[in-house]
Amino acid sequence: MKFETSIQDIIPRTHDVTSFRFPRPKELQYKPGQYFFVTIKQDGKEISNPFSFSTSPTETDYIEFTKKLTDHEYSIALKATKIGDWAKIDAPYGKLTYEGEYPKIALLCGGIGITPFRSIIKNATDKNLNNKITLFYGCRTEEDIPFKTELEELSQKNNNLKIFIVLSQASPNWKGATGHITAEIIQKELPDFKDTTFYACGPPPMVKAMQGIIEKLGLPKEQLKLELFTGYP
Repeated sequence: MKFETSIQDIIPRTHDVTSFRFPRPKELQYKPGQYFFVTIKQDGKEISNPFSFSTSPTETDYIEFTKKLTDHEYSIALKATKIGDWAKIDAPYGKLTYEGEYPKIALLCGGIGITPFRSIIKNATDKNLNNKITLFYGCRTEEDIPFKTELEELSQKNNNLKIFIVLSQASPNWKGATGHITAEIIQKELPDFKDTTFYACGPPPMVKAMQGIIEKLGLPKEQLKLELFTGYP
């Protein structure tokens, strides 16, 4: 589905991560975990990029993507946008989806790779899915965790959801795990990992590292669901 729209809201998530919202047409149907293309204008020129939905299909009034803003062309253009600016949406795409197909899943991600998993977790919680979901989320510091408060609230609301955050540059006050997501951490926090279907999302190097973890755990590569697209400039 392709349609023209305008930016409805701009929401800072961290010091360098921002969410951009658009009104959701009633005709737009998508699955949690999918992505869409967003076209905006820079100096009169149209530029496009794919982004995961960071919203859930249960959120009917708007759709949203969330991006780490860098010095690349698309980020520079986004920094200059304001509420009401024109945009064009092409949606939905992608097969990295979850609507309860597996009884147990583990979501592996780093940084802005949280976006499709926020969609999956929110959808499962809103629909009261009786499926076990474990999120392993790697970030640099506590201040670099998008949706931190919301993830905590969702885990309190959903007894089947467990969130495990690992920080690579934690402050002395951080009481959680430090370092990086490893096979050893997964074995410790997820004793039934052999019966779990894994999903991975993040920058290509991070996804490659997750593939290595699955191999180290002795699991078949088919037990890891992933989808690579160039959505990180």
